[in-house]
Amino acid sequence: MLTRNAALRGPQAVTRDRATARAVVEELFRLHSGEIYAYLARMLRDDELAADLAQETFVKAYRAFDTLEDSARARAWLYQIASRTALDELRRRRIVRFIPWTGESRGADRSAEETAMHGRLSAEMERALDSIPARQRSALILAEVHDLTGVELAAALGVSHVAARALLTRGRESLRQALAVERARAAEHEASGQPSERGEDER
Repeated sequence: MLTRNAALRGPQAVTRDRATARAVVEELFRLHSGEIYAYLARMLRDDELAADLAQETFVKAYRAFDTLEDSARARAWLYQIASRTALDELRRRRIVRFIPWTGESRGADRSAEETAMHGRLSAEMERALDSIPARQRSALILAEVHDLTGVELAAALGVSHVAARALLTRGRESLRQALAVERARAAEHEASGQPSERGEDER
């Protein structure tokens, strides 16, 4: 296998030699398989399926290696393949779910999307995230969780930089609106004396 410097030296045009392609994809797998799996798990809410699709992502990467024009953008290129794979699966199975993850809150006065991305999710937050269109959710995860830059986000989503920023903005706004609806619903339940739907993390 090539070393990281040999396989991923960039920016530069990527070789079309299949033996080298295999070596580069194997190195990309070593470097990025964990984060690609985590992204797919959060999109699909199914760890076993995410593991399968992570493997599929790298198989597709090898088969489509000639579409990688610059080795310096390999990470964003992998996320683009993973995003398309996830969205195809979501469309096929009509899954509109989001896998919650836990973590310590790192400060007050966070925006709604930052709370969703970094904090322990409440039941209402999880439902709010469930209601967001898959591409908006994907943009939020890539930007807020995986820290993709604007250029990387655009490449991963397969759109222009301006379009990626617009999609991320819409995702944040959708999350705020959906969260407001969930909070209003919870308030109505409390006012009527009915128990509100809360997750175990809120007890």
